[in-house]
Amino acid sequence: MAVAVVAALGAAHPAEAKYASLVMDADSGRVFHEINADTRNYPASLTKMMTLYLVFEALKTELWKMDTLLRISARAVQQPSSRLGLNRGDRIRVKDAILALVTKSANDVATVVAENMSGSETAFALKMTARARELGMSQTTFRNASGLPHRAQMSTARDMGVLARALIRDFPAYYRFFATTEFRYDGVTHANHNKLLNTYEGVDGIKTGYINASGFNLVASAHRDGHRVIAVIFGGNSPNSRNALMTRLLNLGFKAIENGPVVASTAADKPGPARAQAAPPPAEPPQAVAARDATRSDAAASPRNLRWGVQVGVFSRHVQALEAARQAIETAPEQLSLGALKVAPLKNKNGKVLHHARIEGITKQQAYDACKSLKRRKMGCLEMKLPDSYRVAANDF
Repeated sequence: MAVAVVAALGAAHPAEAKYASLVMDADSGRVFHEINADTRNYPASLTKMMTLYLVFEALKTELWKMDTLLRISARAVQQPSSRLGLNRGDRIRVKDAILALVTKSANDVATVVAENMSGSETAFALKMTARARELGMSQTTFRNASGLPHRAQMSTARDMGVLARALIRDFPAYYRFFATTEFRYDGVTHANHNKLLNTYEGVDGIKTGYINASGFNLVASAHRDGHRVIAVIFGGNSPNSRNALMTRLLNLGFKAIENGPVVASTAADKPGPARAQAAPPPAEPPQAVAARDATRSDAAASPRNLRWGVQVGVFSRHVQALEAARQAIETAPEQLSLGALKVAPLKNKNGKVLHHARIEGITKQQAYDACKSLKRRKMGCLEMKLPDSYRVAANDF
């Protein structure tokens, strides 16, 4: 699978898929952890979260009802998999359309919704993008309702976190659909692709996504002891490794809440655009906060101790280095998931540019432990002491 992903990424240039992740408190919007959170990537079927947002909006405003029948066009029937298997000229209830999008992630149903709401999928995508801007999703552009490949259909981990939070906040009665583990339609039972519904305590949604150019994406939300955490992953290598990393990210979020809130700036109380509604970043560097939450050690999280990194390979192509760094993070997440993924292009003595795959901004102990773990799995790794001038910053994390 990794080879196929690398090949697809090369074809996707310049919008190459990158690993990205984010963890936030759903109530306050406080971000506990982020890596490449503002890097634009292909959302794949995470797109259907916005499609469902507009469906829920139509229900809330009584434009549609649960038993409203949606017409199925020839274009909808021709959409590629994943499909529910609809027939041209038939009709599907809104409730069944919701469940098909949540569980089966049906592309044919996404087109049905788009055409019945806006007349065409193109018009619906414009509406999706406009609503995204209103919600504060400033880096997102939609071109279809399903997430099928389109060069201009892009989003970020941060924007998808904003969307997940909006779905939970704006439609609490309808958000429950994301917890559906299976759906039966026309005699066939369809299981939800989000396996964390069955494996992680408190997970009650929300959406998976995959195309070759994106890797394995996931937005998940879990509720425990009166607190809700939202986490986002773009660019996982496989469903299993993505789910394992999501488990760690959700754990990180709940640990951060358990450790107590960071006092926020009074700017949080001032009105502003939709994106500014979230609480501002913590007063201390975000990486220091996340590292402390993960290790439960204030000493290890001091920014002056986060001046180590690891190099996990040198490659002729940028995309290969990205893939190697991402694999390293997924292989040794305990040590590396809070570091900053970097690709450093350097010329060798022959003038050829080589791309060094690195994860930076971790402690010395994490660097050495990560290399031990990677080498046990026959993966290359070299510990690196970063320059004293290295500074942990939000956009590095």
